[in-house]
Amino acid sequence: MGLPKAVTREEWRAARAELLDLEKAATRARDALDARRRELPMVEVDKTYLFEGADGKAELLDLFEGRAQLVIYHFVFAPEWEAGCRGCSEFLDQIGHLAHLRARGTAFAAVSRAPFTKILPFKARMGWTVPWYSSHLNDFDQDFGATAESGAGPGERPALSCFLRDGERVFHTYAASGRGLDHIGFTPNLLDLTVLGRQEDGARIEYHDEYDV
Repeated sequence: MGLPKAVTREEWRAARAELLDLEKAATRARDALDARRRELPMVEVDKTYLFEGADGKAELLDLFEGRAQLVIYHFVFAPEWEAGCRGCSEFLDQIGHLAHLRARGTAFAAVSRAPFTKILPFKARMGWTVPWYSSHLNDFDQDFGATAESGAGPGERPALSCFLRDGERVFHTYAASGRGLDHIGFTPNLLDLTVLGRQEDGARIEYHDEYDV
């Protein structure tokens, strides 16, 4: 790609001021969209899902860890694979300390279709500490849109689901996949601020222990 035109500092400040006006408009639009998202109707989850995690079997309510909200990342990891999706791995690398979410009554967990016996060694290799559960024996990923005719894996795609708990009742409040996850990741958002951008045409996503950097 071509590089931007080189200008004087004064010309740069003027161009930056113009762009700032656009950024402020986008921020206001994003605030309005976030407010609209919070008003989205919710639907009760009346189906029982049995997961397997570090402490054995668990139901969806257990994944809340007693908190009011739950965010689940549908991590593409097919049952026949020995390692998870590279793109999903990049995403999970960017999840910060969960104390900040937990302090706001929100739990976070990854869920994959691979058996937990395959998830465990890969999780250890990557050095992740986030709760991760296997949905190998249920239809959770299918029911919440983490499947597709084509995508990152056989019939799977990265997705995110949000849930709200009211006592023993669980409600599905939000879902996103594909480009809908763009604004969540640290790396793409940071690269969007740079001249070269995301460099998606020439930079292949790898596991973080496979880069030569």
